[in-house]
Amino acid sequence: MATHIQANLQKKNAEYVSNFKDGHLALPPAKKYAVVTCMDARIDPAAAYGINLGDAHVIRNAGGNARDALRSLVISEQLLGTNEILLIKHTACGMLTFKNENAHAVVEQNLGAAGQQELSGFDFQPFPDLEKAVEDDVRYLKASKAIPDSITISGWVYEVETGKVKQIV
Repeated sequence: MATHIQANLQKKNAEYVSNFKDGHLALPPAKKYAVVTCMDARIDPAAAYGINLGDAHVIRNAGGNARDALRSLVISEQLLGTNEILLIKHTACGMLTFKNENAHAVVEQNLGAAGQQELSGFDFQPFPDLEKAVEDDVRYLKASKAIPDSITISGWVYEVETGKVKQIV
């Protein structure tokens, strides 16, 4: 039996399919750029960042983390031809609210010793300073041997309270 979420997916997809006209879009992104941003449900990257279907790769993870996104960025650039990265973190991010010790304690409390053991030494990569985290991630990408020097990289903060973006780097 389908959950409410699964039933909603099927219903909304049927509506989407009835008007779908974009099956002709090419595999590589038309505007040759990638966006790394947070998985936060309050962010609609297409609407907030002006991305039309087929324009860009949008890579989402907790905190808009460059290290977590590196595999996808290499594929995006090396196999699919992108030549620019927009790294966009946001205000009121959950990654600002905890330290590694806190996350490990919650994992152990909820999943027991076995869950904690599997994640022993795992860095959840929280950050206490938003703008510094943007700067650090841009620096990481620029220093990475897996990202060519020819790739343009910029860092931004999206304000969930106003919808505005502000360039940091």
